[in-house]
This record gives sequence, structure tokens and C-alpha cells, in this order.
Amino acid sequence: MSGILGYGAYVPYYRLSRQAIGGGGKGERAVASYDEDSVSMAVEAGREVTRMFDTNSGAGPIDTLVFATTSPPYAEKLNAAAITVALDLPTSVRSMELGGNTRMGLGALLLGTDLGAAGKTALVCLSDVVVGGPGGARERESGDGAVAFITGPDDQAIARVLGQASSTTEVLDVWRLPGDQFARQWEERFGIEVLGPISLDTAQRALSAANVAPDQLTSVILDATNKRDVAGIPRALGLKSEQVANMLADNLGRCGAAHAGMVLANTLDTAQAGDKILVLSTADGCDAVVLEVTDKINQAKPKRSVQHWLASANNELAYNTYLKWRGVLPFEPPRRPDPDRPAAPIMRRHERWKYSFYGSRCECGQGHLPPQRACVKCRSIDKMKEERFADEPCKVTTFTLDHLAYSLQPPVISTVADFDVGGRLACELTDADPAAVKIGNRLEMTFRRFYTGQGVHNYFWKARPQR
Repeated sequence: MSGILGYGAYVPYYRLSRQAIGGGGKGERAVASYDEDSVSMAVEAGREVTRMFDTNSGAGPIDTLVFATTSPPYAEKLNAAAITVALDLPTSVRSMELGGNTRMGLGALLLGTDLGAAGKTALVCLSDVVVGGPGGARERESGDGAVAFITGPDDQAIARVLGQASSTTEVLDVWRLPGDQFARQWEERFGIEVLGPISLDTAQRALSAANVAPDQLTSVILDATNKRDVAGIPRALGLKSEQVANMLADNLGRCGAAHAGMVLANTLDTAQAGDKILVLSTADGCDAVVLEVTDKINQAKPKRSVQHWLASANNELAYNTYLKWRGVLPFEPPRRPDPDRPAAPIMRRHERWKYSFYGSRCECGQGHLPPQRACVKCRSIDKMKEERFADEPCKVTTFTLDHLAYSLQPPVISTVADFDVGGRLACELTDADPAAVKIGNRLEMTFRRFYTGQGVHNYFWKARPQR
């Protein structure tokens, strides 16, 4: 037996009103910033769960990382490698990636629980930046976000697996060729005719494997590339309206491979011991799993719930800015040379600083960022020990607005941040209103993509206002 040991979510700061997109529709969709991608958001969700895992879990160390996305920053390179280092996981971790369609999000979680049944402890990161053609349904109804789960043996689980089922079928539903900017979708009626019955059959087989009747379910999560594919399941199973989970369509949008997991995280945020949850995801077939919440749930809930992330938002993103961030709308670039490609030897030498955000602390107590050999306080040499600062809060000591620096969101806010535990860093501030920045503002660190130079993504840490 196996299950979920912990979880954490991340929703980007920016929102785009569906009215601004055009074509009608209520509510808004979550939008990853210009300096975010599926890797950086996976790191943010992973930080939420690993922070709690280190504190509360009695399970063994994480030995496997599974990353699922349909929007990998690199088409051929292990994106999970950057996640591994940024989360300061051991180099002995086995890592793997799943993609190709959005069902791979729940598929990755099921893979993690299967590994848990074999005695392994896995970190499963699901993350997506979903881009649709301007004015279309995919652009309007989608969203960006990430969620992460730790899976392992069920003696430590907050939600154990009772049963699962899967189906795979060849159907032309949603597809995107290599090099295509936007995915395409066939007429909805063809998908409904094929995927509707398959989804119902998969749900029924999962319930049978779990020996759970539909009326015993507390919550039912129905995720699909086209919501009409699963629309008939509640009636077919005889579910009450209160059993069907809120799919976060109004204030998030469907966030690709991360969505089934995101709704599950939102459900676990308010779950009680004994609750039984059916999670189903449909795309080129269907995966379904039945979970039972255990009495360990309250001690493993993350610091920030899904609703907390959704409430912490900027709702004033302009549509043309969004299109510029996604590379859809041509614009005049900053009048500066394009960024150079980051140098591989330097990145390798400074890996723990660049990705894991390790500084140094002198035996006198002084912290240093970046790590140093010589102490600025007591002047001693090589009396340092490494210390990770990624989760330490800090504040604005001074700042400046740079309107000339290369950026997709000028002006660049350059700040000097003082850490509560000691140490000072000159860094960039993101997810912030330039007019609202003040000395003394509370900050936290966030993993971001600085720029892409000659096809190489340059990741590092920025500060953001505390969310």
C-alpha cells in the first residue's frame, strides 16, 4: 500500500481577466510572469511540500523526482535536473519526466504512489504554462500553475490509495506538432463520443478496485481537456452536487498537466480524516484513483493553501503585456545587446549558489551572500560553513528603478535585501508594483528564469513581496 505523504501548490501572482481577452466569459485566468516557466513554478510548489516534509515526516529521504509538463523549457535536456538542484535534493536522486498530454499529471502521481508501494519516496512535480491561440477557448479557459506531492509507503500517508484504473485510446482530440506554437483541438463531439464512455468506465473500475460506492465519496475531481467529456459522470454515478469538486475554473483556469493535482491539493486543504476522494483525468484515455484521507492530514497541510495563492494576486495585467510575455505579439525589444549565453563552467562551479541558493556563515555568526572565504565582520579567512538562504525572509534596505535594463517588464527593480538571519544581497525584485516598493518592505526569495541567451535558460533567484 502507498499514498501521499505531503503536498504543496503554487499559483503565479498575475491574473488576466477573461473580459480583457475578448469573446466573453467571466472570471480570470492565472498567468505565469515573463520570468517564470514550468521548471521555476515546479520549484516553487516543491519548496512548499519539501519544507513541510522535512519538518513533519518520519519517512525516508526523497530518492526519486518525477516531473510532468506539456510545456518543458527544454525539448531535449533533463528539465528535472534544474528542479533537483534548486530544491537541494541529493545527486543520488533518480529523475524522470512525463509529457505529451495533460493526463500525464495524474499519471505522474500514480507512478509516484506505485514507487511508494515498492518502498520508494518520490517527489512528484506537476507544472504547466498553457498557451492558446489569441481569442480562442484554450487561451481563455486555461491557466498556469504547479503542484507537488511527496509519495511513499502508506504508514506515513495523509491520503492512501484505495484503488486505481486506467484506459488508453487513440483519438484525435488535442494535439500539437513539433514547432507548433499552439495546440489544436478537433470537434468536441468526436471526443465526447469516444472519451465520455471511457471516462465513466475508468471511474467505475477504480471505484470497484477500491471497494467504494459512489455515495461514500466526499469529493469527485473530474478533469478533462474538454469538460463535456466527463459531464455525464455525476449523473451516471448518482452523485450529489456537493460531491463534485470545484474545478477552479473562475479564478485559475485549467492548468494543463498540473490541474487534476491542483484541484486535489485544494480539496486536501479542507479535507478531514476518513474522506474518500475520486480523482479522474481524461486525455487520450483516462486515469482514475480513489484516495482515503488519514488522521495525519492536519499535520501535513502546507503553510499556504491553494486559496491563499489564488487570493494573492494582481488582477490588472494588460492583454497586450500577456501576449508579449508569451512571444505572440511582436514588440520593440529593449535598446540593449541581447543577453549572452551563460557560461557552463561558471554555472557548474557555482551550482550550489546559483540553483540551491547556498551562502556562507562565519563562525562569528555573520552571513554572506554570495558565499565568501573572508568574513566582512571579523576578517577571518576560511572559517565558513555553507548555509541555505532560499527559505529565509528578508526586507528591502534600498532600491532603484532601472528603465534601461533588458527586461520584458520594465522598469527593472534592483534592490538590496537584508536577511533576518543575517546577510545582505543585491538582487532583482519581481511580482512587484514599482510605485509600491518602499524601504522596509518584507520579501521572500523565489526561483526564476533570468533570461534565455542563445537557447540556454539562465535560472537564478529573485526577491518578491511576501505572499
